[in-house]
Amino acid sequence: MLDATDVQKTRQSAAQPRARGTAHVSVKAFGGRTVLDDLHQAGSLKVVFPRTTGASLQAVTVNTAGGITGGDQFSATFEARCDTALTVTTQAAERAYAAKNEVGRLTTTLRVAAGGTLNWLPQETILFEASHFARQMTVDVEEGGKLLFVEPLVFGRTAHGETLGNVAFRDTVKINRNGAPLFHDAMTLNGEVTAHMARTAHGAGAFASVVCVAPDAEAHLPKIRTLLPRLGGASLLQPDVLHVRLLAQDSFVLRQNLIPILDVLNTDPLPRAWMI
Repeated sequence: MLDATDVQKTRQSAAQPRARGTAHVSVKAFGGRTVLDDLHQAGSLKVVFPRTTGASLQAVTVNTAGGITGGDQFSATFEARCDTALTVTTQAAERAYAAKNEVGRLTTTLRVAAGGTLNWLPQETILFEASHFARQMTVDVEEGGKLLFVEPLVFGRTAHGETLGNVAFRDTVKINRNGAPLFHDAMTLNGEVTAHMARTAHGAGAFASVVCVAPDAEAHLPKIRTLLPRLGGASLLQPDVLHVRLLAQDSFVLRQNLIPILDVLNTDPLPRAWMI
């Protein structure tokens, strides 16, 4: 039988995160190329750097825990300095699994210096039934920095006939330039997500948001509009800030619609992980 001390220890242990992971990556210019300047990684979050033929250095994050569930805590920071180009993607789709009481958390910070380029191109995040997940993204772009940002989100595994009837999801994105708000967005989903999407979003099972901060953003708008599906839209927030939103019936259709748009906005080929 457990005494009071054992019970307290059990409660404290249960309250600890099931998985923790942190990563910090910064790059610098050296000999006309973008090279790694600083790398720190710990716990269940790893970063690998495959050989590529593009101009940017590619970083691929790997969640060795296999997904995120209640109590997990992950944080990552990526920095692109002057005269560098960094592309960040994920090895596979991130999965937010069922949780009982605690919330899984992912906090990401991106920093882009003047003259730097950062492409944030993760694969989809998939929300599973009964998942409790909170994401927070903060991006600081200096004047003269370039950013390509995408976040694809999938509401359950539609190929398996899965519906989401009990989900808690919070997502915040704050993109600032020189400390001033450039693009702020937030999403909160609670409860019967599949039914909510059926009522308000034509039954969409997947969603993506794209933000491009670049001097030629406005020039891309006509081409992007020719690529938009019926449930998609694109607009200029400023002459150098382009925003695209897409809805799709599932992740497969979302990729079909999203990849041509990213090909237009990205100067390098998409990461190989996107093509697997």
